Amino acid sequence: MVSEATLSAKGIAEELRPVVLRVARRIRREAEHLGVTSHQATLLWLVRTRPGLSLRELAQAEGISAPSLSAHVDRLESLGLIRRVRSSDDRRRVGLELTPEGRTTLRRIRAGRTTWLAERLEQLSDEQRQRLEQALPALEALLEPEPPR
Repeated sequence: MVSEATLSAKGIAEELRPVVLRVARRIRREAEHLGVTSHQATLLWLVRTRPGLSLRELAQAEGISAPSLSAHVDRLESLGLIRRVRSSDDRRRVGLELTPEGRTTLRRIRAGRTTWLAERLEQLSDEQRQRLEQALPALEALLEPEPPR
């Protein structure tokens, strides 16, 4: 636990990092009971937020090669969660979009993750929940882009 003696950025980071990683890993696992890996859930979310995204663009967003991503997309397509759609403007372009089942699955994943976290938060004392709520702005600030160097 972080004490006044360890309020250095490094001291907090050493204690916060493993906790954040374990919580994130556990939240990501909530997709698995729906037959979707956490990576596939991320792909569904990217396709939902950017309908028409090509396989190459999706791979670029994920920082991996299109051939590596192709198997994941094929699996999501075989599950009926996404479909490939030929562009009406450029018949050579094939984009990805969620199917109704894909949208439902994504909602279920999000609800499952929220439920898991809410159940854990309910086990905390009122004071502990209040401290977490007060820490939210600082945690959000960690995700803000770094200023140019």
